[in-house]
Amino acid sequence: MVNDVWAIVLAAGLSTRMGTQKLLLPFEGKTIIEKVVENILDSGIKKIKVVLGSERIDISNAIKWKPVDFVINEDFQQGMQSSVISGVKALPGDARAILVFLGDQPFIPLNVPRKVIEGWRHSGKGIVIPLFEGKRGHPPLYDLKYRNELSHLNPDQGLRSIAQTFPEDIYEVETSSPEIVRDIDTRNDYLYELNKTNTHDRKNSI
Repeated sequence: MVNDVWAIVLAAGLSTRMGTQKLLLPFEGKTIIEKVVENILDSGIKKIKVVLGSERIDISNAIKWKPVDFVINEDFQQGMQSSVISGVKALPGDARAILVFLGDQPFIPLNVPRKVIEGWRHSGKGIVIPLFEGKRGHPPLYDLKYRNELSHLNPDQGLRSIAQTFPEDIYEVETSSPEIVRDIDTRNDYLYELNKTNTHDRKNSI
């Protein structure tokens, strides 16, 4: 679908609140990280940087057959913004924009990144953010005219610092997808998503 937009998948975290590496937990017959990458590919994005840190060998082994590039974030304990920085610095010079995906959102509908990219192409704005009922979610898109800002993110504010600095360059895309504002941090989050998936599967089989 696109040749100049890259996906950056943030998959370097410690999963402290889960108590185990959440990206390796099963989800719809795969691991969570496999499902995330599969969804990105199915949405039409073929250029993917997966940023690794904690348990990098196990996570990379889970998706080593996928057409992705791995980026090692040695500073992953400094937070999510350090993974964004690592991913951006690993991009080729001809990349024009990035979509930032969380490694713990295996349920993002395929049409969401497509809508965000379409919004970028037609709005002329440099920051495109999906919304659900007015609430901002993932994956946001950043035009790489902001490459320097993305490579020097404020550790306290992360990506929000760019949106706050350039509010006039934001385009918001309303979606009907509550999944964009959910992620999997705790065991209860995980069980909730499994139950939703199982319920959906049961309805479809009736």
